[in-house]
Amino acid sequence: MNRYILFLIIIIVIFLASCYYDNVEALYPSLASTCDTTNVTFSGTIVPILSSNCTSCHSGGAPSGSITLTSYANVQTIAASGMLMNSLKGTGVPAMPLSGSLSACKISQVQIWIKNGMLNN
Repeated sequence: MNRYILFLIIIIVIFLASCYYDNVEALYPSLASTCDTTNVTFSGTIVPILSSNCTSCHSGGAPSGSITLTSYANVQTIAASGMLMNSLKGTGVPAMPLSGSLSACKISQVQIWIKNGMLNN
């Protein structure tokens, strides 16, 4: 009987030790310092962020929430209204993207683009 209890304890410990979630930014702070916030452009920074995180839902004929993020004019309008940052931060609205929040770096880059006048560059 003691052998079964010991075996069960070992299995439980192995199971619990293998279940955890690592935050890359917390584990490797040097990676977070590589965030380029000095050269933020619409075409080079914002479009790739939106393409990889937003346009799968916010494009096409029936975009989610009737919000299309595939053109500069649409993105600029959403950003100017404050809705873009509210959505990215989950302030008063559900946080976007629904699949998981953006990294602090990407959110900072969007904030900087907005602060710098939302240029189409």
